[in-house]
Amino acid sequence: AAVGIVTDGDGDRLGVVDEHGEFVDQLRTIGLLAYYFLEHAGSRQPLVKTLTTSSMLERLGQQYDVHVEEVGVGMKFVAPAMRDLNAVMGGEESGGYVFQPHMPERDGVVAGLYFLDLMAREGKTPAELVAMLFEELGREYHYARYDLEFPAEARAEIEGRVKAWLPSVIDGSTVLRRNDMDGFKYYLDDESWLLIRFSGTEPLLRVYTETTSKDRVATLLEIGASAAGVEVGSG
Repeated sequence: AAVGIVTDGDGDRLGVVDEHGEFVDQLRTIGLLAYYFLEHAGSRQPLVKTLTTSSMLERLGQQYDVHVEEVGVGMKFVAPAMRDLNAVMGGEESGGYVFQPHMPERDGVVAGLYFLDLMAREGKTPAELVAMLFEELGREYHYARYDLEFPAEARAEIEGRVKAWLPSVIDGSTVLRRNDMDGFKYYLDDESWLLIRFSGTEPLLRVYTETTSKDRVATLLEIGASAAGVEVGSG
């Protein structure tokens, strides 16, 4: 098959499987959907993304002169920001994507149709689209996440430990700034980032990273877990 299009049970999230049977992660999918609206639909309306979503959107925003708004995790932040900014698209790391003027809520079926239209317009398979996007952006992007269990009584201690963690360098990259909007997100000078936050729906500590070097993914995740003092094998 050329592509697999999958939704969750209620159809509000999209998953894409490429022609090799490999999952196209959500951050690459949102990057491709943003590219679709900027390049093929010709939109110059803003884009909205959560803290856990790809830096590819910022780079696309720079290339197409489009504002990209970063908000907290969850549709409760994405949808109002889209309304206020008149944004064409919003999305989150969980695979939920929102489009204007469709409706201010996630729709995996519509997202899948947009992805198929992108394939048709470019004449490319999903893996070829990802390679094309990386070439367009001038670099690759690699994402992963740890979901770590912890004792409930340790939550305040973990949060205090991360709050006090203010490194100037992480794995050889300069820390440009930290965002404390929803957890603690560290932005690095090579467009990589590391985010440590408690899940809003489960008793888990989540450590996320996106980096421009595949070899650094595990290292950055381990650094984040270590900073929180939570054992990697606990999730």
